[in-house]
Amino acid sequence: MNLPPQLTELKARLYEIYDLEMTAALLNWDQMTYMPVGGAAARGRQLATLGRIIHEKQIDPAIGRLLEALRSYEESLPPDEPDAALIRVARRDYERATRIPSAFAAELYQHMAASYDVWSRARPANDVAAVLPYLERTLDLSRQFAEFFPGYEHIADPLIDMADYGMRATTIRQVFAELRQGLIPLVEQITDQPPIDDSCLHRFFPEEQQLAFGIEVITTLGYDFNRGRQDKTPHPFMTKFSLNDVRITTRVNEHDLGSALFSTIHEAGHAMYEQGITPEFEGTPLASGTSAGMHESQSRLWENIVGRSLPFWQHFYPRLQATFPDQLADVSLDTFYRAINKVQRSLIRTEADEVTYNLHVILRFDLELALLEGTLAVRDLPEVWHERYRSDLGIAPPDYRDGVLQDIHWYGGLIGGAFQGYTLGNIMSVQLFDAALRDHPDIPQQIADGRFDTLRAWMRENVYRYGRALDTDDILRRATGRSLDVQPYLAYLRRKYGELYHIAIDA
Repeated sequence: MNLPPQLTELKARLYEIYDLEMTAALLNWDQMTYMPVGGAAARGRQLATLGRIIHEKQIDPAIGRLLEALRSYEESLPPDEPDAALIRVARRDYERATRIPSAFAAELYQHMAASYDVWSRARPANDVAAVLPYLERTLDLSRQFAEFFPGYEHIADPLIDMADYGMRATTIRQVFAELRQGLIPLVEQITDQPPIDDSCLHRFFPEEQQLAFGIEVITTLGYDFNRGRQDKTPHPFMTKFSLNDVRITTRVNEHDLGSALFSTIHEAGHAMYEQGITPEFEGTPLASGTSAGMHESQSRLWENIVGRSLPFWQHFYPRLQATFPDQLADVSLDTFYRAINKVQRSLIRTEADEVTYNLHVILRFDLELALLEGTLAVRDLPEVWHERYRSDLGIAPPDYRDGVLQDIHWYGGLIGGAFQGYTLGNIMSVQLFDAALRDHPDIPQQIADGRFDTLRAWMRENVYRYGRALDTDDILRRATGRSLDVQPYLAYLRRKYGELYHIAIDA
């Protein structure tokens, strides 16, 4: 079939937008890794300029005319055909972008850069007062953004939809309520047991060896360093500048062996998703993970279901002991395995165990909704944060650094839609892993042998390659046979931690 000339022109325009977006991503990466503090003001201005140019190109009426001219061509194709998916996703993006004024987009870019700069200095200093005026402005901009999309049931819905297309606050509240109902008794039953001794993780582990071991692990998992690299940052993240340049970051605590290691595996999970997208999608809106939740399903699957499993450490623990002979020679595999899976009420979301982690996310999601609804004022947020931690996790932060300042999301982005993807991803990770096991029951033994190609290939075939060509629910249904389901995830937690703590955990 001869391609319509309008499709060729549309792709050319989309490539240009993609290149500009990747340039902005490069500036953001630099700001969060190597940029000197003095560059913050200029970087904010540069990102605002790029944001304005990008947005003006996104809303160019010529794109609207091309999409309309391609409507009959799109309808003539099977929905799964790449050109049909490209036109469908490009139309969705165009209709969303045209609702946002260019001046607002530029202001938002500049504010986010300035807010991140203040947060990056305020958190180490425990200076919550410094960020509150910026957070007030972020909340105002978040509400303005939501108001550009009338017709939603809840003010948070447009923000959630940006990250997890098709999801709504009402649906997420229902999912989280079901999950919380299963988690609370699970946490209580486990934390009533004698605590696991994890002191072996808190000896002195030099940074250089930690980073080298982490690189060995993720290279074995399948992260392609010919198309990526790793650097240090205050808050680990993954970013990409093309499908052949997908970068990750980590942070190192020399007295916490798990911190850098598991954040490295986590970000590599994100990166392998992006590296596994169909190469032909490069330069188009399809060349990205389909949602925050699906992305987190991969980071959490590799970090937790694989990286905290016994078969994984049956392979890697001798290598870890060889890397740190003085620190781990007297530590058995069983002791180490139990230590990295210790359940405890803790303050830091990114370092929380599998069982309590989602309570951190649900708490943040609730606070986001309250801020957007106007039932919670920014000035009251730090203390309400402390109160929710006492009630939900039975522990209170001693300061703001490990309280309301700990996450970058509200200080480098909008308020709303920032956190639900983490828990949606946890839920999906088990559904996807279970489906992979049904197709390949020998995956656990392969993991114990240090072979990850079968699992990675299954994820590439059933998740990665689609990029945004399929939405989250479509991918999940095709791969697992059902939509989002909390119960397999709860069953996984009960089974794993019942065995680990030697207790019978009731459903």
